This record gives sequence, structure tokens and C-alpha cells, in this order.
Amino acid sequence: MATRLVQINMKARDDAALGRFWAEALGWGVDSEGPGVTNLEPVGFDYPDPAAVCIDIIAHPEPKTVKNRVHLDLATTSTAHQEKLVARLKELGATLADVGQGDVPWTVMADPEGNEFCVLEPRPVYQDTGPVAAVVVDCGDPREMARFWGEAMDWTVLEVTDDSATMRSAKGVGPYLEFVRTPDAKSVWNRVHLDVRPYPGDDLAEEEARLRTLGATDPGIDQSEIHWRVLADPEGNEFCLLAPQ
Repeated sequence: MATRLVQINMKARDDAALGRFWAEALGWGVDSEGPGVTNLEPVGFDYPDPAAVCIDIIAHPEPKTVKNRVHLDLATTSTAHQEKLVARLKELGATLADVGQGDVPWTVMADPEGNEFCVLEPRPVYQDTGPVAAVVVDCGDPREMARFWGEAMDWTVLEVTDDSATMRSAKGVGPYLEFVRTPDAKSVWNRVHLDVRPYPGDDLAEEEARLRTLGATDPGIDQSEIHWRVLADPEGNEFCLLAPQ
């Protein structure tokens, strides 16, 4: 049994408005499975497919208070493309953000609800990822995160150091999943988190039990009204284990 990363879940005070921003930013289509839910995926995409990690934006009234521990890095193909993309994102409502990055070649921005993201300078490694180069997770121990997520999913661990770890779908397509060491500890529930899904024919309860043996824990929330499972990784980052598909 195994899972794979299929989407990120992002909370928003106005899911429809934030969905419009990200759809324009990425050139993706917009859908909704119900009130308070906005779904984003590439046009013509056959979900789930490792060629893209989709975005679900969920309405939630609580405002953002701290830097997110999960963010997106956007890919560019040239310096001119990077500059053009930053300018277009500003027109859509994004702003420049300072998270202590100093003088770096990438541009740190925030979407209209304050969620941080990066517009990267052109890097050859991201030339085939699509608009999302990587999903980046802040952590205290990249090696442990690579150990857990490398066993939790069937993605390939490509590189691990004391400061970072990198994974990608075993099919070698789509964005990367990266864990970056940061000094700040998790202090509130994550407004942006990972959603993973087992494969057709797998059993949700058995997969939950397997993830718990790897180090997943119960985040201590009421799950009686949902048909998926909410767990936390070894550093306490919440994630959703969705039904097999």
C-alpha cells in the first residue's frame, strides 16, 4: 500500500476570490464541489495525476496570523519571464513579502489573503514541472521528514541533507515536494496542508494504520462528520488522508 500527494488544501476567508487569483496566476481551471469549496486544476486535467498537484481552497473564517509552514514555489523559464510574472501577479492582487529572505534571486510574494509564495529565478531542474515548481514545507528535521514521507508515499526521495530534502513522483513528472529546515517551530494549525490519497482498491483504515506505524499521529480534532482522515506528520503538520481513488 502507498499514498501519493494529490493536492494542497488552503483555507481562505473568501475561497471564491482566492480561487480566482490562483487560477489566473497558474492558468488553471476553476470548479466547486459545494458551497465554501473552490477546486483548481489544470485545464483538461484527469485527476488524480502526478503531472500536477491540485489546489483545494476551503472557506474558513479564522484569519491568518503567522507565516505558513507550507507554500508554493512558482517556476519561470527566464529572468524576463520572472519579471513579467511578478508584475502580472501584482496586477492580480499579490504583494511583495519580507520573511527575512535577504538578498536572494527569487521573489517572495503574498497572495490576496497573505499566503506566502515564491516566484523563482529560472532553474533547469524545474523546467518540466509546469507552473508550480515545488510544494515547500518548513521543518526542523529534513531527514526525519524525508524518512516519514518517503515511506508514507510512493514518491522518490531524490536528495537529503541536514538542511533540506527533495522528493518527486516516481514517474518523474509534476512539481517537487521539498522540506527546508527553518528555526521557527510550528505554533498554530496549518492553513495550508498536504492531501494524500491511496490507490483504487486500497483500504482507508489499513492505510491510516500503516501511516500511524510510520509516525503519524492524531491531531486531536473531531472527525465524526468527515469521510476522510486527518493526521499529523512527525513534526505535527496536519495532513488529510483521502479516500482511495
